[in-house]
Amino acid sequence: MDTDLQTQIEAAAFRRLLEHLQQHTEVQNIDLMNLAGFCRNCLAKWYRAAAAEHSQTLSEPQAREAVYGMPYEDWKRLHQK
Repeated sequence: MDTDLQTQIEAAAFRRLLEHLQQHTEVQNIDLMNLAGFCRNCLAKWYRAAAAEHSQTLSEPQAREAVYGMPYEDWKRLHQK
C-alpha cells in the first residue's frame, strides 16, 4: 500500500474514533482507561505530540478541544460523572 494512501486511511480512522467518542459522552474516561488502556486525555497528548513532530505547537487545551470537540472544562461540566 502506498504511504500516502495509508496515511489517509489512518487519518480517516482516527477522525471516526474522535467522532464516536464525541457522540458517546456516556463513555467515561475511566471506563476507557480500564477497558482499553487509554482515554481521551491520552489521545489529546498523542495528538499534541504528533503536531510537535511536524513543528506545530498546540497547547494542551487546544489538543483537548480537538479530541473532546469542545473546551475540556465544558465537557467535564456537561458529561463527567
